[in-house]
Amino acid sequence: MALGLGTRLIAARSGGPVIPGEPYLTVRHLHKRFGRFEALRDVSLTVNAGEFVCFLGPSGCGKTTLLRAIAGLDQASAGRIDQGGRDITYLPPAQRDFGIVFQSYALFPNLTVAQNIAYGLHGREWPKARREDRVHELLDLVSLASHAHKYPAEISGGQQQRVALARALAPEPNLLLLDEPLSSLDAVVRQILRQELRSLQRRLGITTIMVTHDQEEAMSVADRILVMSNGRVEQMGTPEEIYRRPASAFIADFIGRSSDFEAVVEGDSLRATTGHRIPAATGLKDGTALRVFLRPEDVILGPDAERRRGFMSMQVTALEYLGPVCRLTLENGRLDLEADASPDEVRSLDAYPGAALSVALPAERLILFPL
Repeated sequence: MALGLGTRLIAARSGGPVIPGEPYLTVRHLHKRFGRFEALRDVSLTVNAGEFVCFLGPSGCGKTTLLRAIAGLDQASAGRIDQGGRDITYLPPAQRDFGIVFQSYALFPNLTVAQNIAYGLHGREWPKARREDRVHELLDLVSLASHAHKYPAEISGGQQQRVALARALAPEPNLLLLDEPLSSLDAVVRQILRQELRSLQRRLGITTIMVTHDQEEAMSVADRILVMSNGRVEQMGTPEEIYRRPASAFIADFIGRSSDFEAVVEGDSLRATTGHRIPAATGLKDGTALRVFLRPEDVILGPDAERRRGFMSMQVTALEYLGPVCRLTLENGRLDLEADASPDEVRSLDAYPGAALSVALPAERLILFPL
């Protein structure tokens, strides 16, 4: 009997049940070498059942290699991968329990939408009646029932993405792997589909890993984000943890927008290399050299800034209108900052290019990393 799409407790191919919230996929000390190049360096992580995890990082960081190692498409050089309590490190892809959607979708141009979805449903486990029921179920799920008899060239890129997703889900895998599935779509369609994808994942409760280079995409859909750099894991945490409590200067610089400068600790203040003194009781030893980051939405402007100790006057040198937010570029000597303000706040402060503006850097929002 086919398992329902909404089933939250599913029998895993490894033999045991998949229990939401319990560890389902574990990677331990994984290495992957291509000749002398080490693409993955001692990578360890755990993904819980039903969780949506994004692998995020710059090009060449190893995120796609890690996904391919989990799928068995690139075999690990060292380390171990367990899925559902089973060691799958060196199993071929056909013996693993996953569905995958590639960046190119890889649809068969000579097969209809329905035939593409049904492609992997064969053998005694999938008699004709069950196969047809499953295809109809998935066509309804991805809102493509009226396109069942069309060919890939006859539907849009967003619809092709839905077909590829339905095909990956067809054999009822317990793990869904997505390799930048939205990157070839235009911005508006990508934003719509990523929300559809997240909604579908929640409905199915399927453990999902998605590779992306798009920070906004990762922040909007992931339960947790794995940030990678140079083949290593820099940090794994919720979007809020990654954004607000970055584990390294690389993450603070890579995730979101921020201003940064170097400074040294002087009592209850920081002395920036630009010469500016910024009140901040860090508890660190005097003379400690730091790299300091500050998010643009945390910069305090106008009268609110003047109520803070150590506020300064800065000149507005540029104004970027971003719809609900305006981004100001501020300058005082060699200190440059970015600050976000609403359009109403910009008007009330008269914060247009050339204006002088009171600015404060809240100590509680400074992100500090020793040099």
